[in-house]
Amino acid sequence: MKLTWLGHSCFKMESNGYTVILDPYEDDYVPGLAPVRETADAVFCSHEHKDHNARAVVTLKQDQTPSPFTITEIHTWHDEVQGAKRGENCIRIFDDGTYRVAHLGDLGCELEPEQIEQLKGLDAVMIPVGGFYTIDAKQAKVLIDQIQPRVTIPMHYRGADFGYDVIGTLDEFTNLCDCVVEYAGNSIELNGEMLQQVAVLKLK
Repeated sequence: MKLTWLGHSCFKMESNGYTVILDPYEDDYVPGLAPVRETADAVFCSHEHKDHNARAVVTLKQDQTPSPFTITEIHTWHDEVQGAKRGENCIRIFDDGTYRVAHLGDLGCELEPEQIEQLKGLDAVMIPVGGFYTIDAKQAKVLIDQIQPRVTIPMHYRGADFGYDVIGTLDEFTNLCDCVVEYAGNSIELNGEMLQQVAVLKLK
């Protein structure tokens, strides 16, 4: 399975010839990021905010490949007050029969014990770390320690030339972590021999 970070919380996930786009953002909505222009078999959005729900920027394939994924949804909140500030958030776990991968969307609350159990045994997790709108770096580290994924991919943070001013930077999270691996590009190919790591992807 191949995961490609397109910026903010937007990822392209490819498995067995099937392509999914997760949480695409509207043009000019996230400072410093290029527009998303992708072709895919499916689009999934964790919630209906414009930096996560721009389905129209993705062209759906005419001849769709059969999906290899079994999808589990975990309904959570975008804030710490049961959605009173920002509404709901949907975590999705994608299982292609070889790998289990979760995208946590704009998770803003602590998870219930049974939700944590559902997230154990992941091959990869895409997790927000920037705070303000989502869990912050310390909360993300606590969750990662609880669920112990093989590969952790941080998202929804502020870089030197992109992202919202009010959210935190990547190093606020990575400074808390061991085994941080910086990749030269914005893609990672999962394989059965990867050691546990925090994978830092770089936008092109």
